[in-house]
Amino acid sequence: MRRTLLILSVACGFAAQAQELCQPIASRCEQHITAEYIPDGQFYRALLQGDEQAEFNLTLFGGTTYRVAACSGDSDGILVFNVVDKDNNVLFTNRDQGNAPYWDLAVANTIDVRVEAGLDPSKAGSGCAVMLIGFKK
Repeated sequence: MRRTLLILSVACGFAAQAQELCQPIASRCEQHITAEYIPDGQFYRALLQGDEQAEFNLTLFGGTTYRVAACSGDSDGILVFNVVDKDNNVLFTNRDQGNAPYWDLAVANTIDVRVEAGLDPSKAGSGCAVMLIGFKK
C-alpha cells in the first residue's frame, strides 16, 4: 500500500509541476482565441521531449468554423500541429504555414479527427505543449 501512495504522491507532484510550467503558455495561447470564437472550455496540455507527439481526438461538426491555437515555449511558432482524419489523411498542417500559432478550419461535414502536436526540433528540444479549440459564434 505504501508504494501505491508514494507513486500517487509523485504523480500528483509531477502534474502540479506541469500545470505550473504550462500556465504562462496557456495564457499566451488563450489570446489567439479571439472574441469572435467561443472556447470549448478545455486546455489540451502535454509535456513533450524530442520527437514525442501528443494526440487529441475531436469531433468537428459540419457547418462550423473552428480555430485551433497551438503554443509552446516562450514564443509562437514552436509547436507543429496536424489535423488528421480517421484514414490518417492529413487535412491540415501548420508546418506549411510557417508553424502558425493558430488556424481557422471551416468544416463542411461532421468528422472525427485527431490533432497531433509536436515540437519543431529546430526550435525546441522539450517543453509544454498547449492547444485550445474555439468555434465561431
